[in-house]
Amino acid sequence: MSLNQQSILRDAMRRLNLTRDEFSARIEVKRRTLDSWLVPSASAGARTMPGATRLLIEHLLKEAGLAAASIEPAEKPGFGGSRHLLSVDQFDRAGLERFVRVADVMQPFATRQETTRVLEGAVLSNLFFEASTRTRLSFGAAFARLGGTVLDTTGMTFSSMAKGESVYDTSRVIAGYADAIVVRHPDEGSVAQFAAASNVPVLNAGDGAGEHPSQALLDIYTIQREFSFLGKRIDGSRIAMLGDLRYGRTVHSLARLLSLYNDLTFTLYAPHPLEMPEHIVELVRAKGHTVEICRTPADAMAGADAVYATRIQRERMGDAAGAAFNEYRIDQAMIDRHLPSDALLMHPLPRDSRDGAADLSSEIVSDPRLAIFRQADNGVAVRMAIFTEALGVSHLVARSATPVPWFVPATYGADDATLLPDH
Repeated sequence: MSLNQQSILRDAMRRLNLTRDEFSARIEVKRRTLDSWLVPSASAGARTMPGATRLLIEHLLKEAGLAAASIEPAEKPGFGGSRHLLSVDQFDRAGLERFVRVADVMQPFATRQETTRVLEGAVLSNLFFEASTRTRLSFGAAFARLGGTVLDTTGMTFSSMAKGESVYDTSRVIAGYADAIVVRHPDEGSVAQFAAASNVPVLNAGDGAGEHPSQALLDIYTIQREFSFLGKRIDGSRIAMLGDLRYGRTVHSLARLLSLYNDLTFTLYAPHPLEMPEHIVELVRAKGHTVEICRTPADAMAGADAVYATRIQRERMGDAAGAAFNEYRIDQAMIDRHLPSDALLMHPLPRDSRDGAADLSSEIVSDPRLAIFRQADNGVAVRMAIFTEALGVSHLVARSATPVPWFVPATYGADDATLLPDH
């Protein structure tokens, strides 16, 4: 499947490892011209890229030994040869780049510019045995925007497992009802047990303190899009991770996925006893990256290209759940003092908005470095890509594309700034 011009441009910049300014120089156009080509085609100010520029991009890719961008049926199904998505360890750098390309294809559908019916007739079973808002609704919205139907089960007490049914029996029965199964469960390794009983794709939406692969994929996707606008690359960047690094499964998956890049510096801060597990630190270092353990949040964020803050996971802490962790709080004064003006501030949400909470302060809403809502919005496109890759239809999505007939706001939130090109 051929890509639209926005996807072609973003894909070429990623694979050639060029910033926007470098890329615009290579294709011999002004930066503002490139930005006008990156604006969604339905938006005011969008411009069509000339055919000669498209040919030049294909030539640059060919010179670098790269094929022209397209979405063809994958040589291996799903994720590293498995239709189940259980861990980010299923990705190598090439597989991750293909996945990001597919997520770009999903953007017009995720942002409600177009609609597709590629999964019309398909059924998703959303099994959430642990509390969730964003992840559950994001997976459901992604499947629905592909034309499918979503069936939700939430809470352990509403499941047959509360009657003593085994994971194997539950998974096997639901595989007979649904074409894809999304599972969130409080026990680490439980989602792999679901997958072992099913030939229907099983997708990990979080297993205890283990992994959260779909969140890590949307985090990488967000970093790439934001860095593109900021004129940065992931390779060689400085990434700060703050907060609960022991129980925060999002940072576990994100660190592993970021380790596919080159020459990163990770600066880690966690209040005791919430430090990053040593096996993840060792894995990152073994991939050739630098890991610095910092004494304060300010030390970790100083000079960072991206800061990834996390909530204290009190629900997993047992007797220590009542601790105050007063030394961990990121407020506006701290980021103004220590965070560079061109840095990226992220959080997987939810953040604790109570007064004095040990978290990213809810007062930080309008700071231009804050990307948490764009990050959450990206979850729909990324989870659409997960479904289409798992079910082998990524190359067919555009065939049923039609413009949406209903009202779509220019911004989703009342306080959102008008989105800049490629955001």
